[in-house]
Amino acid sequence: MPTKTGSYIAGDGEFTRDQRYIATRVTADGRDGFPVEPGRYRLVVSRACPWANRAIIVRRLLGLEDVLSMGVAGPTHDARSWTFDLDPGGRDPVLGMERLQEAYFRRFPGYERGITVPAIVEESTGRVVTNDYAQMTIDLSLEWTAFHRQGAPVLYPPDARAEIDEVNAVVFADVNNGVYRCGFAGSQAAYEDAYGRLFARLDWLSARLEGRRYLVGDTITEADVRLFTTLARFDAVYHGHFKCNREKLSEMPVLWAYARDLFQTPGFGDTTDFDHIKRHYYEVHRDINPTGIVPAGPDLAGWLTPHGREALGGRPFGDGTPPGPPSAAETVPAGHTPLGDAR
Repeated sequence: MPTKTGSYIAGDGEFTRDQRYIATRVTADGRDGFPVEPGRYRLVVSRACPWANRAIIVRRLLGLEDVLSMGVAGPTHDARSWTFDLDPGGRDPVLGMERLQEAYFRRFPGYERGITVPAIVEESTGRVVTNDYAQMTIDLSLEWTAFHRQGAPVLYPPDARAEIDEVNAVVFADVNNGVYRCGFAGSQAAYEDAYGRLFARLDWLSARLEGRRYLVGDTITEADVRLFTTLARFDAVYHGHFKCNREKLSEMPVLWAYARDLFQTPGFGDTTDFDHIKRHYYEVHRDINPTGIVPAGPDLAGWLTPHGREALGGRPFGDGTPPGPPSAAETVPAGHTPLGDAR
């Protein structure tokens, strides 16, 4: 998610996302100059951001915590950058930086595009390597295999990649980015077009998931990770703040059960911080929410209710196993999640 202040609303009607990212990749063979190495890189995220939340989930499911460290920026930012205000002294303890912007400028002085999370930063030089969030999670699955935990799931299986890519493409266009096209629309026509596409796709997803537990195959894949992070923010933010209000997620029976199933799966709910999510959207988007008041609701208890999706079969981790609990340093504060003592 980029940094920006002032107006988020598209002045010409339709919101168009800038998708020009740093295309450098961290690969097993190091062909871009950045080989996979334990302890060499730091994944910088904000728990508020759905794109960063994907990387957090995949890193945890694959068990990469000990080889790829993680820095967590605060939920809000200003025009210059995400800041490390959650850390003592307001500096990332590994990178020594106050702002993620510093890592971008160390590699690209005067970098003019968005200072976005997630970003992978080289620890020794403090230089950003990549912020290409879509490729990043695929590479964590395919390029970091030598360091996956025993029992790690296969999130991007070879025989299902074409179908995963197809599902991801339409979900991104109409849902992941679709909620932003609603919220940042600059005209009634642009909003109504985005709204129609969003709910048509959610209906399509409901029909697809009515008789199957996961989006592609019978295990959790990259496709489920990408949809989950939008669904997790739907009632808390998108329904009201972005005017995606035909129904709440909790009023869509199939998608609500599907989202709860994933939330209650290790790696999903225990990486989701509703406090950071709400603070980011409602405090930063002042042209949409001028007062900056953060809603007290919704009640999160419903995320822990039985979902009944086990009856559809499926094996969440395939032949693998669930990840262990997050470390104390990476545990979402109890007040920011309905999990509480359930973890």
